[in-house]
Amino acid sequence: MLTRSLLAGVACALLGACTGPDFRGVVLEPPEPAPALALADSNGTVLDLAGERGKVVLVFFGYTHCPDICPTTLADWRKAKGLLGDEARAVRWLFVTVDPERDTPQLAHRYAARFDRDFRGLSGTPDQVRAAMAAWKIGSVRDAGGTDSSYTVSHPSVVFVLDREGRVRLLHRQGMPPSAIAADIRALL
Repeated sequence: MLTRSLLAGVACALLGACTGPDFRGVVLEPPEPAPALALADSNGTVLDLAGERGKVVLVFFGYTHCPDICPTTLADWRKAKGLLGDEARAVRWLFVTVDPERDTPQLAHRYAARFDRDFRGLSGTPDQVRAAMAAWKIGSVRDAGGTDSSYTVSHPSVVFVLDREGRVRLLHRQGMPPSAIAADIRALL
């Protein structure tokens, strides 16, 4: 009888240890250390992702002339941030350009800040942005049908969600409801 009770207790403890938050995004198991990311904001200040430990960080690669995915993603972030209330202070929201030829650090930051003043837009030289994209395994393709100043860029629509230890824990797909984004952030906080 004692042995059965002990085994049942151990089984319950093990099952309890295996259960975690009920995430809405795609879970990376095991979590992966976030790649390096150090690009400039509108003040020319380089945001180094390594300095963001202790916060939940959302990273999205897009561009300021994007007609659909980027504004929708940032609008969803704004709604999710509103749902978080005071908890949003422990979150960093990063919009990283894939189009450094047009998106200066000032333009990238202004674009992100139009959605919320706490959203940071980041850019750099074409070489710096390409290096960041390579580190994050992000690709983009410039539309061949545009002109030098008017073109679109195909890019992934995934958002990387980092935990407080700087690990990529989740991927959020395009169109994820703001309530689900906020729920995942709360679980990581």
